[in-house]
Amino acid sequence: MAKALQLPIIDLASPDRISTANSIRQACIECGFFYLINYGVEQELLKQVFDESKRFFSLPLEEKMKLLHRETRGYTPLYAENLNPSSSSKGDSKESFYIGPLESISSHSNLNQWPSEEVLPSWRPTIESYYERVLTAGKKLISLIALALNLDEDFFEKVGAFNPPMPFLRLIHYPGELGLSDEEIFGASAHSDYGMITLLATDGVGGLQACLVCRDKSKQPLVWEDVDHINGALIVNIGDMTERWTNCLFRSTLHRVMSTGRERYSMAFFLNPSADCVVECLESCCSELTPPRFPPVRSGDYLGERFRLTYGS
Repeated sequence: MAKALQLPIIDLASPDRISTANSIRQACIECGFFYLINYGVEQELLKQVFDESKRFFSLPLEEKMKLLHRETRGYTPLYAENLNPSSSSKGDSKESFYIGPLESISSHSNLNQWPSEEVLPSWRPTIESYYERVLTAGKKLISLIALALNLDEDFFEKVGAFNPPMPFLRLIHYPGELGLSDEEIFGASAHSDYGMITLLATDGVGGLQACLVCRDKSKQPLVWEDVDHINGALIVNIGDMTERWTNCLFRSTLHRVMSTGRERYSMAFFLNPSADCVVECLESCCSELTPPRFPPVRSGDYLGERFRLTYGS
């Protein structure tokens, strides 16, 4: 049985921004994971969003398939995604629903798919309310990450990361018992996230594990540790784009979700920069001794290729 990680707790409402930024810097260098509290979402709203998520995933498959995943929006059925094909040929044992940028953020909002109001009358307004609150929290956190990198707190805004941002909210359902299999069953196989940061809400059921001691993602054997749920806190982890921006100073950590035999729900908010934003090594993160490890890349091109590899098309 994996031991539980002792992760830092970051208070987004703290008035001491410099101390908070220093704590974030230490967390991002050492493990790439931390808890976030006082992030501006009331527990009542969080409960409502989980309730709406459960209502959607409890619909008949035929109803959910009307909203089948396209343009990285909508429903993905069980086993449709495989985050690590080397560990399982079957795919990950989860179903999910993607919501991209809303009308208030981007013209790309018309790509979103929504359940019928006749079927789920409160679904869209509840989800949109949560989405907007977590986006606000994410932007505040990014300004603290900029300070943690010895940059101006509006640095990422100035380089066009939020003009407009391309955030995605993903509702995820991991079924309980799935029957016998010759392979080890993963709710989500080992991976690192693609974007800047991920803000994850969980329902308290275990299964999330991270590999914090494995700075080299190809190192074997991997050592996994449990990431426990803390009431009132989001779990935040650094994504691959931030790792590229920081020349691997801030790490995107491998993590996975193990099937525990219990039904599990979570909501992952992926904060991604504008599709036209160029992700290139920060001056504060390179030198003659540590030259840039990655070439500059357009955010939209990078994310598009990662999604293509994940979904196979």
